[in-house]
Formats: sequence, structure tokens, C-alpha cells
Amino acid sequence: MSNTTIPATCNETWGFWGAMSEYAATAWPLAMTAIADATGEDFDNTRAFLDSRHGRHLAEDVHNAIHDGHALPQAIIAATQKWMGWTIGRQTSKQYGIPRGLPYLTGFVIHCGLVEE
Repeated sequence: MSNTTIPATCNETWGFWGAMSEYAATAWPLAMTAIADATGEDFDNTRAFLDSRHGRHLAEDVHNAIHDGHALPQAIIAATQKWMGWTIGRQTSKQYGIPRGLPYLTGFVIHCGLVEE
């Protein structure tokens, strides 16, 4: 990535940051990096995703992985891989305009970046 500065959240009460509560400050740069690396998207689109309701749902999967015994960094990787393993289906494609078959995480990172513009 050419831009190595990780942007701060614009949504401390909701989205990923709000859902991660006491883990937020530590989890934020880990999630930003893991998601940007997995999707190939820039930090601006990744931040838009994490600040959205979709970021909140990803945080729930991180919490579930922590509950299953993973340390925070591994929990973020597990959640990221889980979301990358899903693909955009017909209904989601129709509802959001994201191309069918695209990895779910990639699709929603791009979508959130476009919506924010």
C-alpha cells in the first residue's frame, strides 16, 4: 500500500470501533491492515467499511472468535478470512449493486467506499 498512514475512525460510537469497546484502540489498526491486505482496497475504503454497520457485524465475528479462544490478532484474521470466504449472491447483488460472485468482504469494502463519496 502506498499510503501507510492508517486513518482514525470517524464513528467511535457505532461500527467496528463501537462494537469492539475495550479492544477498539488495539483492534483498529490490526483490522484496517488485515482487511486492506485481504481485499486489495485502500485504507479510506477500509475505514468507510469499518465505520459502517457492516463493520459492526465484522466486529461481532471478531468477538465470537475471541470467545472461541483466539487472541485478538488471530480473531481479526479469522473474521476477515470468514468474510472473504463468502461470496456475493443474487439477492445481495440486486440489493446493493455489488457484482455477484465477488468475495463478500471485498464487495462491501468497495460499496462502503463508494457510498461515502
